[in-house]
Amino acid sequence: MMNNTMANEPSGIERVVMRRVRTISVLRPFVSGGMLAAVVLAAALWAIGREVWVAKVLSNGPQNLTGHAEYLVYAFQHTRLVVQALVLTMLGAAIYLARAAARALTELFVPPLRRA
Repeated sequence: MMNNTMANEPSGIERVVMRRVRTISVLRPFVSGGMLAAVVLAAALWAIGREVWVAKVLSNGPQNLTGHAEYLVYAFQHTRLVVQALVLTMLGAAIYLARAAARALTELFVPPLRRA
């Protein structure tokens, strides 16, 4: 038979579970998809900056819009595979981050539809 003091003290399993719940609730904002996309985007931009002198690439091309776009496509096609992978990773992370920001703003400013 349990006495009253034993019933109020948490068991070992309960302490472990509650510690994990507290850890998850603290880490949740930092492990979201948007935060992961932001970290991937920053890391890809940093790695591209280490591999390529971006200012020289942009200054070497033509300055009109259509010529500049064609030059960037040509530069992308004729660069190393690592840089191509980093650019695609950066673009994917940027698109995901923009989508997450749009969803967050939509939830913030657009009221939910009422069903009658």
